Amino acid sequence: MVDSSANSPRRMLSLSRERAFVSILDDEKEGRFALSNKQGAKLLEVYGFVGSISTIVAAGLFFLWAYLPEPWLHYLGITYYPSRYWALAIPTYVMVTIIFIILFYLGLNYMATVPSTSWNSLFGMSNFRYINPPGFVIVLL
Repeated sequence: MVDSSANSPRRMLSLSRERAFVSILDDEKEGRFALSNKQGAKLLEVYGFVGSISTIVAAGLFFLWAYLPEPWLHYLGITYYPSRYWALAIPTYVMVTIIFIILFYLGLNYMATVPSTSWNSLFGMSNFRYINPPGFVIVLL
């Protein structure tokens, strides 16, 4: 009886720790083909699929609302919708907010960095004892 197994490529790409396997059992009487019982989509895969489809649908509806003329929307029976001002304002506000967050983060990093003329940029407190010979006292300001 020879047991050979092969890993399923679909399960190898999955984020789970358990992998499905396919085994071919050679028996003297008949060859059997067995597959593991753990089949089907995992919960994370379903969430990813639903999230990607809903993102595509939401983007499509946004672009239809932003670019279709008002008579076409009324013809489709859509009479209550936000002002077209928000079609430009919301993406602009989001982009400006992201730029301000990046600039704020860069500013915080520059404030936390010592000046380039400081000796602390060359010699830190971790190797301070190797610089000063024993018996000398240095006053830190």
